Amino acid sequence: MGQQAGEQRAGDPHDRSNPSGDRSGDRHGDPYEGSPDRPLDPSYDRSGGRLPGDPVPDPGLAGAAPPGPAGTDGRRVSYTQRFVRVFPALLIVAGILYEYFTPKDFTGAPLFTAAVLVAAPLYSLRRTVVTGALAVVGAVAVQMKLGVVLHAESVTEAITVATAAALAAFINVVVRRGNERLASVREIAEAAQRAVLPQPEERIDGLDVAARYEAAQEDAFIGGDLYAVQDSPYGVRLIVGDVRGKGIGAVAAVAVVIGAFREAAEQEATLEAVAGRLERALAREGTRRESLDAFEGFTTAVLAEIPHGEEIVRIVNRGHPPPLLLRADGTLVSLDAEDPALPLGMGELGMWPDRAQQAEFPRGAMLLFHTDGLSEARDERGRFYDPAAALAGRTFPAPEALLTTLAEEVRRHSGGGTTDDMALLAVRRP
Repeated sequence: MGQQAGEQRAGDPHDRSNPSGDRSGDRHGDPYEGSPDRPLDPSYDRSGGRLPGDPVPDPGLAGAAPPGPAGTDGRRVSYTQRFVRVFPALLIVAGILYEYFTPKDFTGAPLFTAAVLVAAPLYSLRRTVVTGALAVVGAVAVQMKLGVVLHAESVTEAITVATAAALAAFINVVVRRGNERLASVREIAEAAQRAVLPQPEERIDGLDVAARYEAAQEDAFIGGDLYAVQDSPYGVRLIVGDVRGKGIGAVAAVAVVIGAFREAAEQEATLEAVAGRLERALAREGTRRESLDAFEGFTTAVLAEIPHGEEIVRIVNRGHPPPLLLRADGTLVSLDAEDPALPLGMGELGMWPDRAQQAEFPRGAMLLFHTDGLSEARDERGRFYDPAAALAGRTFPAPEALLTTLAEEVRRHSGGGTTDDMALLAVRRP
């Protein structure tokens, strides 16, 4: 009971991130409305996921440490920031006191120098220059007070602090330019993320949809995992896949697969034909590249089709982890491939027709598609995270709540970081 209650809090009806609470499209005809799995208040957050690097909302998991008093973390961060901002001034004061109250052979130059160098990456150029000037003035003022301003050691100290101040100003300029370049690169990466992997609509043909991309590399926005959802004349079609390789080559392959899927999903009458189009698109791309990695590249993928007005789902699996079906009562079914097939891009090793398998997709149920970044996340003992075992018997109020819970549990399981990217896609039939 505690576990289910924690998962329901992931869709907190008082979450202010969705103030409109507009879900007029899925309240009618829902047999689970008002049940423990579906709170009557429909204003839970279904923001449709987030880009990598955005703050992770609190999933409210059972067994997690209870949150501290409201605002405690914010105040702690604020106090730390304030201390860091005044730290150079404190170092200057410490240097003055040290120089004044110690014998003449002792010098406060290290404290003055540290003050200006600490200020360089924290302050603006103007404040860095002012800090350097104050450090020089403070050192010289103490020397004048002690009557040693013309001694060789005192002159050397003043020159040392002035040199450090000039160096701090130069460092400040370099750091600011680097930050501007980094901000530009991040903007470009975000634009590429949105262009290659656009966030799907929250609701497509009456289905609730949520997607999430978790990059293994810190500050990375895109890699070799992919997902796409598209409404078509034949139903809602989707793909989740994982391109072999890393870096720009993997991103280029992702763009090829997504582009081919968008076109084929609209034109091809069967899911098997869509898979064939993707196979040919990757084969053409392979002939245009000369690198060994491109020649040997492949993409594991699972394609699904949810026909209009039918409570079924058709699946073609090309060497990818199987989707999971979570029923409204907590029952979990792994939709394993009946006829295992090779990944996309490996058609030369064997040619046989794809066969789509069909499964029930009843009302209130949720489909979870994921890449192996989820199922191969390891803990400190090397044990894999098993999504089927972790989700069995549990219910979630919305796709976004499910993905938030999974992301947080994988993060805890792996100790805060994974070695592979992770793409998640959840579809719920209200």
